[in-house]
Amino acid sequence: MTEIKRKNIYLYTRYERFWHWLQAALIVTLLVTGFEINGTYSLLGFATAVRVHNVVGITWLIAFAFFVFWVFTTGEWRQYIPTTKKMFAVVRYYAYGIFRGETHPVPKRKEAKHNPLQRLTYLSLASLLLPLQMLSGLLYWLYN
Repeated sequence: MTEIKRKNIYLYTRYERFWHWLQAALIVTLLVTGFEINGTYSLLGFATAVRVHNVVGITWLIAFAFFVFWVFTTGEWRQYIPTTKKMFAVVRYYAYGIFRGETHPVPKRKEAKHNPLQRLTYLSLASLLLPLQMLSGLLYWLYN
């Protein structure tokens, strides 16, 4: 028998993986402190929650600026251009095919890491929701 040599290929760069987990941690921290500031529960105390929320919010703003810089300087912005090609096949797969064990209609490649549904979602989040959240956070921070 011939032995097949396998080589691990990282589809996402170290920076992309770091950005993903950093953003997840920052968002969870913002949610926890934001609910405490709102009075939903008391975990850290109001004053501490406000300080942590402000520091984490500014950290997220700076990290997002680095992400935008990285996306445009490396050419990774192409990964986020929305397309409708195979969109309905992907929607059908997530609604039905995934439960039947079907293969994904758009396999990941280094040149196309995101399927059409992910591209549309990530572009919408990055261009609409995140700036809106950051603007409301800055307004809250600068209010008094």
